[in-house]
Amino acid sequence: MDYFPILELPEEIQALVVERVAGNSFTDLYGLRASWKTMKALAERSRVNHFYDVLSVPRRLNMPPDLFKTCFAERNPSTLYMKGVQFFFTFNLQEEGLAFTKLAGDEGYEHVVYTYAMTRKIFWGDEEYFARFTRESVDRIGKLV
Repeated sequence: MDYFPILELPEEIQALVVERVAGNSFTDLYGLRASWKTMKALAERSRVNHFYDVLSVPRRLNMPPDLFKTCFAERNPSTLYMKGVQFFFTFNLQEEGLAFTKLAGDEGYEHVVYTYAMTRKIFWGDEEYFARFTRESVDRIGKLV
């Protein structure tokens, strides 16, 4: 089997590949990091942590606290969502929690838009965000939730 010579691509393209692998799964990214020194260096660059889905990390793996902090600092949508839920429901800081949740949705974390819309509907009777859903997005969100 022939392998694609990824190291022959420009560094910007290699970085995009690493970002997409990071978005695919935590396990895939760590497998890629372990494969080549060059890939490890690219994976440790800034913005790669933005693409992790922290909620997809298997529970049996303890995520290092520093990784969570780095992801949050890079406005990782899943960590923004987790922080929003924590603020809203645990600390009863509804305004701050809802702001983090909205930010996660704005960053592209699709099923958070559903959570944000439902929270606004349940707590304040606001239906504004429901108009943003298309049939296709409702179908995708239904599969995620």
